[in-house]
Amino acid sequence: MPELPEIETITRDLERMLHGAVITATRITHSDVLRETTPRTFKRRLTGTTIVRAWRRAKLIVIDLASPSTRGVAPAGDRLVIQPRFTGALLVDSGDLPESERRYSTIALDLADGRTVHYRDIRRLGTVTLMNPERFAEYVGRLGPEPLDPAFTVDNFRDVLRKSGQAVKKVLMDQRHLAGVGNIYANESLWRAGIDPSRSARRIAPAEAGELRRAIVDVLSEAIEARGTSFRDYRDPYGDFGAFSKQLAAYGRAGLPCPRCQGRLVGTHAIDGRQTVFCPRCQH
Repeated sequence: MPELPEIETITRDLERMLHGAVITATRITHSDVLRETTPRTFKRRLTGTTIVRAWRRAKLIVIDLASPSTRGVAPAGDRLVIQPRFTGALLVDSGDLPESERRYSTIALDLADGRTVHYRDIRRLGTVTLMNPERFAEYVGRLGPEPLDPAFTVDNFRDVLRKSGQAVKKVLMDQRHLAGVGNIYANESLWRAGIDPSRSARRIAPAEAGELRRAIVDVLSEAIEARGTSFRDYRDPYGDFGAFSKQLAAYGRAGLPCPRCQGRLVGTHAIDGRQTVFCPRCQH
């Protein structure tokens, strides 16, 4: 599933590529990805709007729209909110998108300049929602703080950890506690900090919390620089892969040597049902 670095990469690209673009038509091939609206209402509310901003909140792609009457003005209008989940991607087609990608298009937005934006989702597990400002505020109000926000201090992070007796990895992945971190980057951050993923969050010492917060920030920042992690399905809006998979020290490396101590990395599904990879020798 795309996590914070992948969604950040996507939205930065979309902001550069789509800012000011006008949606002239909306085509829906598979309406089962839509949430909280009907295909007819979705088409009506999108057609004729201008894309004024693309940005990220947690693992969500957020596209701010302005109606024709407010074109060029910061909107108080609808927001297109996309959660790609496992196989979703937003691809900008200038006419050269491979047919293999178009085949899985669920929603297509035709732009006035001749381009098309496809929401491609092979397994159709992602969601596309059109929200007014009040609904959006309610929706994101349930999410935790952003780990790359300078306002998210070590003290804030310690408060998050102290509130839970669950495994620290589980807390890192809970979007109500921390927004945007998923399985890949939880594994990597805990490995960097030398912390056993199964330890109770409230038993993480203050100094360890500082190390873990620093590891989270560093891992996420480096992954953004590498344009995310691709194994199979993740693509950026150009259809390209992310390169951070080449830098992974833990995730996906069960059974291989630990890059730090050369011990054998262990993989388990016991903590949260997702694969956890860690080094029992140097993560305590």
